[in-house]
Amino acid sequence: MRDVAPGSVAGLLSSFGLQFEQVAASQDIPGSYWGDDEAGLIGDRILARTDTPLHSILHEACHYICLDPQRRHSLHTDAGGDYDEENGVCYLQILLANHIGGFGKQRMFEDMDNWGYTFRLGSAQAWFEQDADDARAWLQKHSIIGPEQQITWKLRGHSDK
Repeated sequence: MRDVAPGSVAGLLSSFGLQFEQVAASQDIPGSYWGDDEAGLIGDRILARTDTPLHSILHEACHYICLDPQRRHSLHTDAGGDYDEENGVCYLQILLANHIGGFGKQRMFEDMDNWGYTFRLGSAQAWFEQDADDARAWLQKHSIIGPEQQITWKLRGHSDK
């Protein structure tokens, strides 16, 4: 988080109706599923500290984007979801990484691998490039991305944000 301008993250998240809240460095992050420095998710709020990894912030934001409206309404800490939705979340966070100046897709791949995301082909990049057809199809089915992998800037279940 400290490697990019906080405004760029907040601006990106606001495109989906999400609010970004910075938590003081000495505080626990409310709504964090993993604890430590990992981002929190409560309703339409993403909570993070300056030491929170961007992959964590984007991952939680993508859970919000990919949730069906009923689960989004009662969201607090654990987004839940199934295997296909989780793959869609991971794929979308990679696409969104290119919308944060100074971050980008390559850094996202590295951060995901360093954190410990696991993929059959051994890396986030190999999965994204060679094995993520199901994730792309899921995101397209829910109108989150278009046929050319362009982000629609829409939440699952909404014709607009």
